[in-house]
Parts: sequence; C-alpha cells; structure tokens
Amino acid sequence: MIRHILAIDDSASMRQILSATLTAAGYEVTLAADGAEGLESALAVRFDLVLTDQHMPGKTGLDLIAELRGNPAYTATPILVLTTESGESFKAAAREAGATGWIEKPLDPDMLTELVAALAEPYQA
Repeated sequence: MIRHILAIDDSASMRQILSATLTAAGYEVTLAADGAEGLESALAVRFDLVLTDQHMPGKTGLDLIAELRGNPAYTATPILVLTTESGESFKAAAREAGATGWIEKPLDPDMLTELVAALAEPYQA
C-alpha cells in the first residue's frame, strides 16, 4: 500500500503543490529540495513511492533513480519523474534508469492523485 511518498523538486512552489495535493489525498509526504537530499531521505526512511523532478542542480532525477534502483529496498518501489521533457529519447533514458513512469509539467493535481491511486491498486489486492 502506498502511504508514505517522497517528493523531490528544486522548485519550492512545486514542492508546495505536491505536498498539498498528496496530503489532501491522504498520503504522508516528505519533501526534498534536490537529488542529494532526496537520496539521503530515501536511504534513511523506506518510502512507498518516489516522485522526482528531472532537472535539478547536482544530481538529476535519472541519476537519483539509477542510484535508488541499485538499493535492494527500492528495486520494486514505484518511481515517477516530473519533467517538462516529452521526447522519446528522454522516455527511453527514464526507462533505462528504472523509472516506473513520468508526469509532464505543468502538473495536473487531479491526474497526479489518480495516478498514485492506480499505482497503489496492486498493493491492495
């Protein structure tokens, strides 16, 4: 079951939107401001879902995903990339890194909550 979500984005306004949207939907949300902080949080606490921005200073979202997928605790955890990119080359790179999927910005809060609920369904069976 998806209860605790890690949301990583270098934009304070995007973190606020993610937190408000997911908290209102009943999830516990932990925020991180960049990939390094996100990795540190993910290694300290086990999350049920990770949402990460792609373009961040230092560690990109795909770098973070590859590192998380190398950790046994995150081999099967859903990880979604938040991005403005929609090209096939990016999607292929995201799949290669281990992303479960991606959400294109600007973010539609309703679509986000529907997607998280859909990802949670296999856990509720």
